[in-house]
Amino acid sequence: IPESGHKYYLQFSTEDYRTGEDAGSCLATVLYPKKKSPPVVTIKCSHTKDEKEIQEEDNRFYQRVRQQTKPITGNNIPDSYGNIEPALEPVWALAVAGSSSVMWEKSTETLGYFLAQVKAVKQWIRKDDFIEFDYTVLLHEIPTQEIISCHMRLTWLPGHPVKVKHFCASESPGAAEGSGGESGSAAGAEKGANF
Repeated sequence: IPESGHKYYLQFSTEDYRTGEDAGSCLATVLYPKKKSPPVVTIKCSHTKDEKEIQEEDNRFYQRVRQQTKPITGNNIPDSYGNIEPALEPVWALAVAGSSSVMWEKSTETLGYFLAQVKAVKQWIRKDDFIEFDYTVLLHEIPTQEIISCHMRLTWLPGHPVKVKHFCASESPGAAEGSGGESGSAAGAEKGANF
């Protein structure tokens, strides 16, 4: 589109991250503006799971994290063999949700990112109902093959968007703002400042 940028039309299917089951299909348009800013995305999806089932899964996931008697901590998730301890699966799932917002913000028409590993994670105990974690994640940059280290602070409560604040090592101080988004009740985007 002259003066604006490149617009793409996409049709794709989705799958449940944990089970690999079909989760529905989506139609999307993505506009990469000529100026350096995140892409403008419009998306419509049809889901194979109903909203109530998604909320129930979110609540089970949330309760699993909340019933911990001491803060959850972990390193190198997955390990060098690709294994994730069952007790750390919720922590990994939240890292996937949080890092997807970081990757969306950092991606350009020619650069993409994948979550390679959670180097470290620590849960913060809060007095309210939200759950909160600090993460150090490694993102694999495509096509450069570089590994980018990012620090994320993630907060979430079922029925609310995931909130993510982040700073990546390759960015200059003050350049990073976080935004979160993922399927289920964690859908939506919310901006946050550096911390």
